[in-house]
Amino acid sequence: MILLFNKPFRVLSQFTTDSDKATLADYIDIPGVYCAGRLDYDSEGLLVLTDDGKLQQRIANPKHGKQKHYWVQVEGIPAEQDLDKLRKGVPLKDGMTRPAKVAHIATPAVWERVPPIRERKHIPTSWLDITVSEGRNRQVRRMTAHIGYPTLRLIRHRVGNWSLGDTPAGEYRIADAAR
Repeated sequence: MILLFNKPFRVLSQFTTDSDKATLADYIDIPGVYCAGRLDYDSEGLLVLTDDGKLQQRIANPKHGKQKHYWVQVEGIPAEQDLDKLRKGVPLKDGMTRPAKVAHIATPAVWERVPPIRERKHIPTSWLDITVSEGRNRQVRRMTAHIGYPTLRLIRHRVGNWSLGDTPAGEYRIADAAR
C-alpha cells in the first residue's frame, strides 16, 4: 500500500514524539505505514508512506536517484547566473550537491499557509521549481541560502512519478503502487 499525504506546515514526519508538536498520527489512522523519506517540520507537501519495506528503501535511498520536485518561494529574485550555480551543483558543508533542475515559475495554485510567510516590505519574493535526486537534510533550503536567496516556503509536489495532485493539506489518498 502507498499513501500520498499532503503534509501541512509544522507537522513532524513521524508518528510519535515526546513534544507537543503535531505528528502524522494526528492525520493518518492506517497502521503499519512508514515514511519513505521525510520533510522538515517547516516544509509542506507530498510525503510518500508505505507498508512495504523494500519499496520504502527504493524511494528514500538517494542511490536509486528518485527525483524530488519542489516549489520554493525565496526572498528576492535570483538571476539566471544564480540558478546556474544550482544547475551545476553547489558546495555545502556535507559536500557538493548533484546538479539540480531549476526554473523560475509563476506563483503555484497552493493552499494558504498558517501562519503566512514573513514578508519584508521592500524585498520581493519569487517562486522556483527545483528538482533534486538526493535527500540531504534541509538540502533545498541550504542550496538557496548558498546562492543568497533564503527559502521562505518549501512545498514538495512530486516524488518520482507520484504527485500531490489536488490532495488538500492534511489529507491523504491511496496511490497506485506500480509507479
